[in-house]
Amino acid sequence: MTHNTDTPVTILGLGLMGQALAGAFLKAGHPVTVWNRTASKADRLVAEGAQPAPTVGDALKAGALTIVCLTDYQAVHDVLDTGVNLDGTTLVNLTSGDSAQARDTARWAWQRGARYLDGAIMAIPSAIGTAEAVILHSGPKPDFDAHAATLGALGTVTYLGEDPGLASLYDVAGLTMMWSVLNAWLQGTALLRAAGIDAATFAPFAAQIATGVAGWLPGYAEQIDNGSFPAEVSALETDVRAMKHMVQENETAGINAELPKLIKAMADRAIAAGHGKEQYPVLIEEFTKP
Repeated sequence: MTHNTDTPVTILGLGLMGQALAGAFLKAGHPVTVWNRTASKADRLVAEGAQPAPTVGDALKAGALTIVCLTDYQAVHDVLDTGVNLDGTTLVNLTSGDSAQARDTARWAWQRGARYLDGAIMAIPSAIGTAEAVILHSGPKPDFDAHAATLGALGTVTYLGEDPGLASLYDVAGLTMMWSVLNAWLQGTALLRAAGIDAATFAPFAAQIATGVAGWLPGYAEQIDNGSFPAEVSALETDVRAMKHMVQENETAGINAELPKLIKAMADRAIAAGHGKEQYPVLIEEFTKP
């Protein structure tokens, strides 16, 4: 993607992430205006070439594109719902929140004449400006297309669809995976530590397992989308026998067995519902229940 450095950009919010966003735009050659409630947070960026805005209204006027990165959605409303003119402004809200908040804020912005994209940052501040930083966007496609080249200064730009809530949904789904994988690794690490094996020794084996499981996802996704779960590798009733050993091993080691018990309990419910001869992804039916 060709990167256009002519577009002036405004950043509202200069926490660690906001400062990283502003720094990436400056490095890419964009004129950057910054605003923060605590004005001193802009000092380093100003020294690097950013222009400080005394008010939110001044900040909005300075940029063709305004990136919002505040504490939460309530803070977004507190900052922008103060009589400032949003008519004609393009807002890209990279504040963390949930999909309902994203949709509500989109409607709120549209009613005030703004163009609005919601987004989610799947990266730590130090990765911003590199390809490793994945930035999710959702909202009207023409508004995304108009600024995709500019947004590319932040990292790998990904557009998910017209629904403004999609970026937040993907964010939460990704966090669910992240913490679940980490919790599983911590569970295994705790079990091995009880036998005198340190975390560093286990980590390479754990990474190998995680990579192997990731390779199963496309095939498992096809089963879920087709609603058919033939036991091509292993039936759930076979898996649950190994889960029983997993629970027993943790209990014998004298460590917390809540996670292994939860895994087995969900499989037990699926088997009780008649899915014992089907493959593991049939558990999607347990995960989709209220």
